[in-house]
Order: sequence, then C-alpha cells, then structure tokens
Amino acid sequence: MVTTREPSAAVVPFDWSRVYARRLAITDLLVLVWVVFGVQIAYFGLDANNVAFSGRLNELRFSYYGFSIALIVAWMVMLRLFDTRDYRVLGGGTAEYRAIADSTARLFGLVAVVSYLLKIDIARGYILIALPLGIVVLMLSRWMWRQWLSLKRQSGAYSARVVLVGSPTTALHIARELARHPEEGYFVVGACVTSGAVGTMLPGTSIPILGDVSDALSSLDSAAADTVVITGSEQLGPQEIKTLSWGLEAGQRHLIVAPSLTDVGGPRIHTRPVAGLPLIHVETPRYAGSKLFTKRAFDILGSGALVIVLSPVLVVLALVVKLTSRGPVFYRQERVGLNGEHFDMLKFRSMRVDADAELASLLAAQGSSDTPLFKVKDDPRVTSIGHVLRKHSLDEFPQLFNVLLGSMSLVGPRPQRDGEVALYDDAARRRLLLKPGMSGLWQVGGRSSLGWEDAIRLDLYYVENWSITGDLVILWRTVRAVLAPGRDAH
Repeated sequence: MVTTREPSAAVVPFDWSRVYARRLAITDLLVLVWVVFGVQIAYFGLDANNVAFSGRLNELRFSYYGFSIALIVAWMVMLRLFDTRDYRVLGGGTAEYRAIADSTARLFGLVAVVSYLLKIDIARGYILIALPLGIVVLMLSRWMWRQWLSLKRQSGAYSARVVLVGSPTTALHIARELARHPEEGYFVVGACVTSGAVGTMLPGTSIPILGDVSDALSSLDSAAADTVVITGSEQLGPQEIKTLSWGLEAGQRHLIVAPSLTDVGGPRIHTRPVAGLPLIHVETPRYAGSKLFTKRAFDILGSGALVIVLSPVLVVLALVVKLTSRGPVFYRQERVGLNGEHFDMLKFRSMRVDADAELASLLAAQGSSDTPLFKVKDDPRVTSIGHVLRKHSLDEFPQLFNVLLGSMSLVGPRPQRDGEVALYDDAARRRLLLKPGMSGLWQVGGRSSLGWEDAIRLDLYYVENWSITGDLVILWRTVRAVLAPGRDAH
C-alpha cells in the first residue's frame, strides 16, 4: 500500500531548493578556501606573500595570496554557471557530480589558456594539486549533504510536493514508483483523477483525491503543492496540457509529464524536439561490441588484482574453514549462467557436509517448497564460522576465480538455481543475457530481505541499463554493505 508521509515542520513550500542551494554555496566556499589556501601554504609555506609570479610585463608581479583569492572566486562562479546547485540535479543521480567535475575541468583549461596568452609564470604543482583535490573534496562535501537530504526526504521534507493528474490507474502506477524512492525528492500530496469522489483516497493508497483533472491548478493551492505530474489520461490532450502549463507560476511551480516507461536508465533516454513534439528516444540495450569487451576487460583486471591483494586473506579463511569443521574447504554448486549455460560456482564452505540433502525438508517445513527462496533464515546447517562468513559475504571470495575464468562477472544479475529459472516468465529470462555477478543491485538493495518480485525487478533493471560507471557505483556500495552488513545479511 502506498502511503503519504506527514511533511516535517521544516518544509517551506516552493523554496526548499533555494534554502538548500544557499547552504551548499556556503560549504562549497569553505571547501575551496580550505583546499586552495591549504595547498598554497603546503607548497610555498606561510611566507607566500614573498612568493610571486610574473606577468607578461616583467615589472608586474602578483602575490599568490591574491591569486588564490581570484581562483576561489572564479571557481565559485564556474560552479554557479554550470548549475551544480540547480534543484534538478540535487539529491539524486550523478548529474550533480558530473557538473562539479565539468566546471572544474573548464576552470583548469581557462587558467592554462590565460597563463599561456599573458605569459604568466604560475607554479604548475600548485595548480595540479589544488584543482583535482578540490574536485574530490567538493564531491565528498556534496555526498555528505546528500545523506542529510535523503534522511529529510524520508519524511517528505525538502521535496517537491506533487499532485498527480491523470487516470486512477496511471496515477497509482506513478505513485508507487515514486514511493519506492523518497530520496529522489518527490512527495505525493494528492491526485486529480478522471474518476473518484473528492475526499476519498486513490485506490490502495492514502493519497487523497483532490478533484477531477480540470481541478489540477486549484488543487495546488489547497495542497500547498509546487509540482504537477501528468500521468496520462484521454481527457488531457495537447491543448489541455498546454493550458495547464500556462497556468503555472514561472520558476515557482513545475510541470512534469511522466511517460509510461519504468526501469529505464538515464543514459538510454534522449529527448529530441521534432516539429514541436518532445519525442523521447529510448535506446535498445546492446550486449555486444566494445561495451561487452570493456566489461570483460574490467572483470579480468579487477578480479586479478583482487586475487593478488586478498591472497593472504583467502589463505587464512581457507585454514579457518578447514580447522573448524569436517569437510572440504570449497563448496561447488551448479548455477545457471549466461544464456542458460550451467557452471560450478565456488564458495568457501559455510555449511556442514551433505547440507544440500536437507534443503528439501527444510523448505517443506517452512511451507516454501514451491516458491523461490534464496536463503533460509536461522539455517541449522550453517557452521559456527559459517555465520560470520555469510554475514560479511566472505564465503563468496572464491568467486573471484569464477570471474577470472569467465563464468561470472564482478557485477551482474544474481546467480540462479535451476528451480528458480524454471519459474521465469519471458521478461525474467532477460536476466540470462548477462553473466551472473558476485555482486549486483540485489546485493546492495536488500540481500536476503528481498522478495522474488523485487529481486527480479532489480536484476532486470541492471540488465536493461548496465554500464561500467554503474558497476563502479555498485562495487562501492558492496564494500559498504560487506563492512556494515546490517540486519538483512544472514
């Protein structure tokens, strides 16, 4: 059931983004002052007033203190010009980080060009340290702000207050998708739909119906909302949508048109205006060519490096498994891989010998013998050391050899058993278009707490939208999940 959340008292309709952007500007300035002057002092010492660089005219000499101040001002201007604090990029996705990197890189180029043209002799080491370090610290600062923003958005604060406009079916669909990710900053406060009595709730939710689609503008005031999301309806033709957009206050209220697309990543979507029509181009996923070669090269280099670095840990874990319980060190289990081909997946043994023979009776006892079950909670077959290995995913380290040999990938869909693949429908079979991964969206999105449908949804999203950048993000989140596994790891 989709529920609305009571917004906190901190919510100020229409201007939350300005408040948040001002706070970002203050911390950006503090970061740049700390980085630029810190590098200057480390490079030249405290007597930088006595250090100068010459300009095109030999008689002109400038203190590095003055140059550092000018660099900070120029940097702040570039961050502003490249919309790094625009409400459209705040709190979600990578656009905010890309804008920071892009603006800083252009500042670097601008400094280089001006220095060359005016023959300004600037210490290269000072620039080469300050600018890259500034990018890193700025991104870290923004990441910390995002954690705070995400917590606020769980209660509806610092979010766009949304009224859904369309049919009950499409409004319900969009409401459910937005409710999955409150950290993205869209808080649904009401709906204007083609059917349903005012004052009742959107079916299956606690979202109030504020009126018919024609009441969209007036409902914004009654709900203190600032965003209209059109979800689709026969009553909303091109002219009606245009009239609705004209009634919104420029810069204060926003119009969003939600197409009937879900689980499509940003890089696959391109908007192209044609004859006044905003056409959305959705690229078909491709699993061949240079992208596939890049993924395989990344797997070989990554798994090879990890095997070398973790070899002492692998040896210690192997000895611990061998000395604490009877049986082999490694456990081999047949799984379904790329295009339905079978392979033996390696793990450190975390259960007693012949544990597989007890699985059917355990599932029957729990009443789940006819449904896919990834892990059994409070599994009596797990050894004492096995609990530790599984909680921190240490038992999966031998899969690095699966990755190195090509049967698995560092990141991919969850490796499946034959019984689970037998339950696939046509859509779920798309999981088999990529190699299964040691980690994936399922690993960082809930692990053992995930239901079957959620696990399928996450894996299909990955298959449809995978990229090397996405893999790096998932690996980073995996490290965090392994170090702090939480209650859903067992």
